[in-house]
Amino acid sequence: MEPEAKVKSLRQKIDALDGHILALLNERAKLALEVGRVKSGSQMEPYNSQREEEILKRLESLNRGPFPQRAISPVFREIISACRSLEAELTVAYLGPPATHTHLACIERFGSSVQAMPKESIQEIFEAVEKERANFGVVPIENSTEGVVNRTLDMFIDSEVKICGEVLIRISHDLLSQGGKPGDIEKIYSHPQALAQCRRWLGQNLPHVELAETVSTAKAAQMAAGDPKAAAIASSFASHLYGLRVIESRIEDYSHNYTRFLVLGRQICGPTGKDKTSLLFSIPDSPGSLYQVLRPFSEKSINLTKIESRPIKDQPWEYVFFLDFEGHTRDAHIQEAVSELKKNVLFLKFLGSYPRSS
Repeated sequence: MEPEAKVKSLRQKIDALDGHILALLNERAKLALEVGRVKSGSQMEPYNSQREEEILKRLESLNRGPFPQRAISPVFREIISACRSLEAELTVAYLGPPATHTHLACIERFGSSVQAMPKESIQEIFEAVEKERANFGVVPIENSTEGVVNRTLDMFIDSEVKICGEVLIRISHDLLSQGGKPGDIEKIYSHPQALAQCRRWLGQNLPHVELAETVSTAKAAQMAAGDPKAAAIASSFASHLYGLRVIESRIEDYSHNYTRFLVLGRQICGPTGKDKTSLLFSIPDSPGSLYQVLRPFSEKSINLTKIESRPIKDQPWEYVFFLDFEGHTRDAHIQEAVSELKKNVLFLKFLGSYPRSS
């Protein structure tokens, strides 16, 4: 058979398979609608993160190729998102405007078929979840090169929202402008962290161009879209959304640049077998007090993944500590360690147990 005829025959088979996939998607959607009716009648939560993670893990374990393993999660995340939208509308607040990395984390976690609600500040995201104006929120917590997002940590001190998930996003920055020509650029807009993450590249390539800070990379893209002599450091997603051209891709100084985002909610997640727990506490100002708090985790072979201190605003030189560790509060060894911890702290607040990001 001639190559053209062979390709035509193969494409016909692909078309037939696509039709079959579409029919199966509609069968799945019908079942999702039925699940939604049952949940509505019993006041069950429309979103179950534990269930969705189990689905993705099972499908990844079943895949034998050649369909790429890395594509399983994003493809089925969108299928799940679309079917979930038939059960009930899910509203997710994120740090806007559209096309921020927080927006990308929102899509990564919940798929595109949600009502994404941009907010101007981290505080507004917490308030939207706490006051039930949003089902969930997505906030940045730390970057691998620039460190912790202090505002997010501070909000947990007084807020009653829970952490019910985390998302790890590789951060890549593009230099964007209307015309796509570096010679036209007189000012570059971006978020302070993005500017810091591209400091070396900017110094080597555009050392005399003025740098201007904005509240987000997406806001920078908005501003560059309205000024032919300006550029923005933002995501490739922003270039499509705001009609900008790419001057240079991936200008970040370090290729292994990741930001961790937290998913905020009001529900407590059940164990998945691959979990993380976050809590905050304060301790007496005395020698060895922090050692006494952390010692039970070492004795129980519990891996601590993060510890961070923040000052208590109305108590000078007093601090609260944020602690992340592997495991779920329902695990026996975690319960034993936390029980010992309680004996040595002045204050303890559970922030959530949730599935770890891969």
